[in-house]
Amino acid sequence: MQPLSISRYSLVNSLGAGAAATLAALREKESGLTRCDFETVALETYIGEVSGLDAVTMPPALAAYDCRNNRLALMGLELDGFAAAVASTRERYGAHRIGVFMGTSTSGILETELAYRRLDAATGALPTGFRYAETQNTFSLADFVQRCLGLKGPAFVVSSACSSSAKVFAHAARMLEAGVCDAAVVGGVDSLCLTTLYGFNSLGLTSRAPCRPFDVDRDGISIGEGAGFALLEKSRHGDAAVRLLGVGESGDAYHMSSPHPEGMGARLAMQRALDTANLPSHAIDYINLHGTATKANDASEDQAVCALFGDRLPASSTKGATGHLLGAAGVTEALISILAIEHDFLPGSPQTRHPDPALKTNYLLDNVNAPVRRVMSNSFGFGGSNCSLVFGATD
Repeated sequence: MQPLSISRYSLVNSLGAGAAATLAALREKESGLTRCDFETVALETYIGEVSGLDAVTMPPALAAYDCRNNRLALMGLELDGFAAAVASTRERYGAHRIGVFMGTSTSGILETELAYRRLDAATGALPTGFRYAETQNTFSLADFVQRCLGLKGPAFVVSSACSSSAKVFAHAARMLEAGVCDAAVVGGVDSLCLTTLYGFNSLGLTSRAPCRPFDVDRDGISIGEGAGFALLEKSRHGDAAVRLLGVGESGDAYHMSSPHPEGMGARLAMQRALDTANLPSHAIDYINLHGTATKANDASEDQAVCALFGDRLPASSTKGATGHLLGAAGVTEALISILAIEHDFLPGSPQTRHPDPALKTNYLLDNVNAPVRRVMSNSFGFGGSNCSLVFGATD
């Protein structure tokens, strides 16, 4: 594929608001995970909650879109000079030539959960102020982002569980290659809600402690929330410092929720990412693992990574810091991978204490400062929806 420049990016999660806050927290091996006290949830688990969302105010013209998920999106769009960079790009290409491709798993479903508490006692009708199309509807995220940024190009939302906002990079690459648009805003947003917290708990997948990827005592995920956005353009001489070099996708078709035990789909996604980047496996300096801290997922990914890269390539999961952001995990970890390249920094794992001896990946417990030229970021979702991305420093 033709490399694409990452012209600008922004992110917000439980570590803080903005790329600098996330990087600083990672350098200090901080974690944004705290005991769950969200809404009426009565579960013994930890979450990664973004502070300040209740204080975010929607522009009057977009008041109908007000929900936790879109407030989180607005917070991300206003960070790191992202909206201004998109405005400049819009002037260069035109609003109709910039695509918007978003990923989410549950969109604004919290708004529906809250609405169900206020059903009409006589008729069972939802409250009159509830707006499904602008809040829970999956497309509401792309619609909202497009309106916020004044864009009119192609727009859609990918909802493939935990790979959602990684796959948008692949979709954008295809749209730019086809000439449908000249630039693309990609991203993902997922916010805390009762559906995911109780849903993952019912599957026995939530940990009672902060999640510990690749730890011998790992016992499940910590659900978080966050938003991340990136502006992609065809590479030009002297442009952005980091480029998207390769994308790889696959489908396990193995099980509705469990990964293939030997990581066959994960390995295929990683190999395809290397192939589209025209790179051998030894060209990668670091892997940001999907690393959810469940027994099956980490073991499966470990087999896939070692089969393709051996057991020496440095790797880690940053979910012990941010939590598992579900539909926003892919873009968040892609942007952390970009930070690794820009700052020659490999993040360790803040919660993992005792690496599982059955897993052979060279898993980093502590931060490492070393030259980083190319990074792979993995995102593997329910049903075997896999996506791997390769990012590299501009030569």
